[in-house]
Amino acid sequence: MNGASIDYTQTRTITITDFPNRASLVYPPLEQRFNEELKGIFTRQTRLEFVPRNGDLQIEGEITGYTLTPMAIGRDAFAQDTKLTVTVKVRFTNTKDHTQDFETSMSAFQIFPSSQMITDVQDQLLEIIIAELVETIYNRTVANW
Repeated sequence: MNGASIDYTQTRTITITDFPNRASLVYPPLEQRFNEELKGIFTRQTRLEFVPRNGDLQIEGEITGYTLTPMAIGRDAFAQDTKLTVTVKVRFTNTKDHTQDFETSMSAFQIFPSSQMITDVQDQLLEIIIAELVETIYNRTVANW
């Protein structure tokens, strides 16, 4: 089971445009990794054919946030943990059923000890964050639950 509830007799194609990184703080590999994973989940879990434009299903958006937030202030007034959050804005169009269309922002985060440098952990954290965001987009667009 892949969770998709797609009527392949009516819905055959999908267009996913690349999400540009418009966050004020930019980690260059984020954009490519996010776009690859988003397209990958639809390739692995559906039989939809990718088309460059005008697909039956259309997903577009942008990466709007990449933020580091101090958390859990210790007795020494320094943050013990830091939260890395990635936010994406998603626009979904279902040309076969416009009642399913939506535009929304979605976020995912991971917390790591402030004693670690972000450069040492961001790739591992982003792997988890991207997977969560992609799964959320997939579920919201084709799982219908």
